[in-house]
Amino acid sequence: MRLYCLSGDLAKPCYIITFKGLRIMLDCGLTEQTVLNFLPLPFVQSLKWSNLPNFVPSRDHDPQMDGELKDCCGRVFVDSTPEFNLPMDKMLDFSEVDVILISNYLNMLALPYITENTGFKGKVYATEPTLQIGRFFLEELVDYIEVSPKACTARLWKEKLHLLPSPLSEAFRAKKWRTIFSLKDVQGSLSKVTIMGYDEKLDILGAFIATPVSSGYCLGSSNWVLSTAHEKICYVSGSSTLTTHPRPINQSALRHADVLIMTGLTQAPTVNPDTKLGELCMNVALTIRNNGSALIPCYPSGVVYDLFECLTQNLENAGLNNVPMFFISPVADSSLAYSNILAEWLSSAKQNKVYLPDDPFPHAFYLRNNKLKHYNHVFSEGFSKDFRQPCVVFCGHPSLRFGDAVHFIEMWGNNPNNSIIFTEPDFPYLQVLAPFQPLAMKAFYCPIDTSLNYQQANKLIKELKPNVLVIPEAYTKPHPSAPNLFIEQPDKKIITFKCGEIIRLPLKRKLDRIYITSELAQKISPKEVAAGVTFSTLTGVLQVKDKVHCIQPCADSIKEETISSNSAPTKEDVLKNVKYEYGSIDVEAVMKRLTQDGFSNIKLDRTGGALTLNLVNEDTVIKFEDNETHIICGGKPTTRLKLRDTIMKCLQSF
Repeated sequence: MRLYCLSGDLAKPCYIITFKGLRIMLDCGLTEQTVLNFLPLPFVQSLKWSNLPNFVPSRDHDPQMDGELKDCCGRVFVDSTPEFNLPMDKMLDFSEVDVILISNYLNMLALPYITENTGFKGKVYATEPTLQIGRFFLEELVDYIEVSPKACTARLWKEKLHLLPSPLSEAFRAKKWRTIFSLKDVQGSLSKVTIMGYDEKLDILGAFIATPVSSGYCLGSSNWVLSTAHEKICYVSGSSTLTTHPRPINQSALRHADVLIMTGLTQAPTVNPDTKLGELCMNVALTIRNNGSALIPCYPSGVVYDLFECLTQNLENAGLNNVPMFFISPVADSSLAYSNILAEWLSSAKQNKVYLPDDPFPHAFYLRNNKLKHYNHVFSEGFSKDFRQPCVVFCGHPSLRFGDAVHFIEMWGNNPNNSIIFTEPDFPYLQVLAPFQPLAMKAFYCPIDTSLNYQQANKLIKELKPNVLVIPEAYTKPHPSAPNLFIEQPDKKIITFKCGEIIRLPLKRKLDRIYITSELAQKISPKEVAAGVTFSTLTGVLQVKDKVHCIQPCADSIKEETISSNSAPTKEDVLKNVKYEYGSIDVEAVMKRLTQDGFSNIKLDRTGGALTLNLVNEDTVIKFEDNETHIICGGKPTTRLKLRDTIMKCLQSF
């Protein structure tokens, strides 16, 4: 069994497990940080970015590259449609993948790149919220980029990376970056997804039983358990032991695994999510009191639901309950509506509200009372009429390279009373703000990441007690800003890996389950060969289909018994008469029988643990070892056969 690591982004994993000819992909995360190398895409042409000077390398300048790179605020950006870094496709052809198991909606954004236009014929499995919310993310991404199209795509700069300044010079696999997929590709990839529920069992071509269990991280997020009759592999990705709105993590299903693969730990290990949530509420309140507006770049689902609830209550407590809140996203309406019909995927506290009856999320109440308003875009009908300041705006994209957030930065950036508050940890906020400098509005970094931190991960691993722990190498090294933060399990066997590596998982199949028909089972005649040990022969035809082994009756035996007594014996009759020897050889008994059969001048040699019989007259040596016997005969071939038969008579048979 092998594990392929196809992604260098620990928060957006993509792995492949190969076993008995089967290829299972675990997640297909998309690395979006590459978009930070590109200029933002405003809804209307920006004088600032359209008048930027071209960047010209100090040597080997190619005039055809003019206009592709722009010098902005001391950094070089690509003036083109943003591009994304895909999972590595040279390690294994995507068309050869049999099954894709998705753990949460944040880890499926590369799905259209993998399933569309690649020859992919496999199957994809995910929970219902993962599928539906993943659809929101993908559709929003496509809409944001297509609504602000670029005239052309820059490509020549990728040939001159060695001449470019950092960070472009360090771009990883830049030639493999791809522009955004189409909405048709999104629909095609999602049509291949089969919905599963928690604890539902899936037979993967007879090799594994796959079961999704709650991971506690976000709506519908799951860890996957791959089990056979003899092995158990657990894939833990994007998990949380904190109490928020999703259903809590199911730890019992993950215990005592032969192999535990763990990834997706927090991207903000040095901060407490609750502390940062409090800081966000405080900074928003201070901004509003200073007659400023707050911009919170966000995704269309996830933590934003908790932000609506916490921030609204905080503003009410601060006497600022009349401040309008706007949620702007191409999928805002669908996201808000869908979140309130997911009772079975929520925590018990949220589920109980459904049976009162009440809305599990308070944003439904805020929408009815106009405390929270949602729009597709800033240019959507009705927004300009309802918009008033000071206010709080939630919109995308967190990278600030496309989406409505770009518009608000341009509109509010010169006012120091306004603020922008980053809550998503996917992007370094200083790099996010780089093309907008100089910026007068205040910037606050309040990353809220509820996935496992290092202390929680170490505690969880000890409780789960796996035989082998498989983790990215980076998790075993101290964090740069906190030397005590790393995965440390001195009593566990740990296997580490890096991007692009192929590692062997320590699972060696010694036994496999075989099914027999009831007809064959009735013909079993056990024979006791030792105390508590019985043997029986079984004659049939072995069939293997989808890696499931089954013994069927021989074709001859299932015919009606109309064969006359003088007919040729059936295949089963012949096989039934075959004898099978067992037990250990008594060398003294062999010597006695050889003497009875006419052999003479036999010498016994004991060297170490081996026994040897020398038949001097026949120029023959018989060597007895623990599990095998060798007849080395220099004389007639008939002598060797006679000796073989003599030795076989000294063994028991059934």
